[in-house]
Order: sequence, then C-alpha cells, then structure tokens
Amino acid sequence: MKVLFDTDVLSALLRREPLPKLHQRLARLPVRDQGTTTITLGELSYGAHRAGRLDLYARARVILADLEIVGFDVPAAEEYGAVRARLERRGTRLDEADLRIACIALAHDRTLVTGNARHFGRVEGLRVENWLKD
Repeated sequence: MKVLFDTDVLSALLRREPLPKLHQRLARLPVRDQGTTTITLGELSYGAHRAGRLDLYARARVILADLEIVGFDVPAAEEYGAVRARLERRGTRLDEADLRIACIALAHDRTLVTGNARHFGRVEGLRVENWLKD
C-alpha cells in the first residue's frame, strides 16, 4: 500500500511527545511506499514561518528527505474539477488545500493518512486511514 501523509500526521512527528502507535505504523511501511504532497510541504512551511519557528521546518525537511513528494499535476487537476463539482452539488465543501491533497491522492492511487478521516471521507473513492487515533 502506498500512502500520502497529510499535514497533521507529519506535524505529529515533529512534536516533542512521540506517538508510539504512529511510529510503529511508519516502521512497518517501507519508505518507498511513503509520501506526501507539495500542498502539505507548503502548509508545513507556512506554519513554521507563521510561528517564527524555522527550526521546525528544518526538522520537517529532514523527515521529508526520504519521502516521495507528489505534486498537484495534470491528473490531480482533472480529479480536482470533478471532485469539487460533486461536492458543491451536494452542498458540501472542503478547504482548498485539503481538496487538492485529496485529489493528488486520488489521481495517484494513494491512501491518504490523516487524523481527519471524517473530514476527507466526503470525497468519493478516496481511501483514508487515521493513524493518529488511539
């Protein structure tokens, strides 16, 4: 199984208090099957700059060094159009960054690993797992 980590999962790895279950799951999944998105990279950069904690972003870049970073490319953009239209017809929406992350996962046939599974569950066909819950 290939996964893409959402921002909250990578942020959890940067916390001083480790989450043993998250680390155990990571250890069982080969690094070649782990990735994240350019959108998540941007969110991590923004959070560190907003907080004035560039040391956190430097630590994040160390974690990200071994991960595949998947961009918002043509297939993801095409998913985006279809998914956004479906969500709007149903009267539900996703935050723009989350919608793009979901579409990258769909377009590249990845499971999205997030602490926000219910939120992302609005996206039809998106495989979502929560590795942050107890």
